[in-house]
Amino acid sequence: MNRHQEQSLQNNIKGASSLALAGIQWFFFLFTNTVVVPLSIGHNFQLSPEAIAASMQHAFLLTGAVCILQAFFGHRYAVMDGPSGLWWGLTLSLTASASSAGMSLERIGGGLAAGFLLAGLTMMILGGLGAAHVLQKLFTPMVKSAMLFLMTIQLTMNFFKGMIGYTEFGNFNLPVAALSVAIAFLVAIIQLKGKGKLGNYSILIGIVTGWIAYSFVFPGQHAGASGHQNLNLFSWFPWGTPKWEPGIVITAFFVGLVNMTNSITTLSSVEKIYGVQTSSQQYKRSYMLTGLFTMLSACVGVLPFGLFASSIGFLESTRILKRAAFVVGAGMLCILGLTPSVTAFFAQIPPSVGSAVLFVAYLQMFGTALRTLEGTTFNSKTIYRVALPVLTGVAVMNIPAEAFQALPMYLIPIISNGLVIGVVVSLLLETTVDWSKMDNTTTATKAA
Repeated sequence: MNRHQEQSLQNNIKGASSLALAGIQWFFFLFTNTVVVPLSIGHNFQLSPEAIAASMQHAFLLTGAVCILQAFFGHRYAVMDGPSGLWWGLTLSLTASASSAGMSLERIGGGLAAGFLLAGLTMMILGGLGAAHVLQKLFTPMVKSAMLFLMTIQLTMNFFKGMIGYTEFGNFNLPVAALSVAIAFLVAIIQLKGKGKLGNYSILIGIVTGWIAYSFVFPGQHAGASGHQNLNLFSWFPWGTPKWEPGIVITAFFVGLVNMTNSITTLSSVEKIYGVQTSSQQYKRSYMLTGLFTMLSACVGVLPFGLFASSIGFLESTRILKRAAFVVGAGMLCILGLTPSVTAFFAQIPPSVGSAVLFVAYLQMFGTALRTLEGTTFNSKTIYRVALPVLTGVAVMNIPAEAFQALPMYLIPIISNGLVIGVVVSLLLETTVDWSKMDNTTTATKAA
């Protein structure tokens, strides 16, 4: 073997190792964003441990599969498509208020299953007809920035509570919080100070280091989710057989439309990272795949799918833009979904460690929201375009869930969701107020 061949072989090995490390980091990102969802939903539906384990396997398998298909045939970016946070909030809200509304969990589950099927079919039809163009006109940079601000706030609030061990009783675990803060600082320092490609692997380093540290500091403690060896791929509608519950189905339909707009916000932001423009065909194919997997998810007890705007923070913090690395990570998640014994191992990742790492990763989304407003100037009047929807949404987020129990059940998931309320307020402001006149008036006053 001559020198040129040796150099070529070394380069190939180096490239393969970098791809493997990047793929592993994508795997942990996909995993940590997926594993908590079936656990919380399963507990709220009072499912058996075996049924929860099966839902977790389904979630891993479907998430990995849709991510691979999106990368090759859909939007063709390294962007996670998985159980949507909007659907998560809706489902948790409905199940938590079941007793006060006088409805059984099976009845709510059946209504949700019907709503999920309808929402998935609607997304496929509207997406195939080119609804992205209409949504793009409605979702101006101002609306997108408001949505990104609110998503950043909502996600970081949730992850901050997770990293400090916050409980429903208003307490937090001081030792766990101290370790989580240390892990968050470690990830931030690696991102800010890491030389070469070291900063690109901050999330992977944070999870592995944090997991090891947690095991030493809290030996013998059961950290993560319990793993079960059962995998029933044919467990249909574990939440309940689809039923026509008008309030729940209509609410689910509305949330499905909002979830479609999330794709617009996410892909338009990712465009700037990749330096390309998303075509109408990419939007159509993306909606078709997300809609199809939303319908599949309804059949096996998994939340409907949506593009993760949090992928923006991951891409910006790691700079791992290659689709190949994303596909490797998604492929690993698929394999995990088919091997319950391996799932049992990875499910032991302490939730506080995953939350601490993701808390830092998602801070990048705040910068994306700010960049969406680049070139826009504000005065005492036009500042309402951002301030009113964002602060209204934050205010709603901080109202206790119990305060909404007096409302009709079909309104609770919408009225109590600060993200949905903020987006609606922003859309109303952008479509009903002529802000250009206020800009011109201010300019003329200054000139005089």
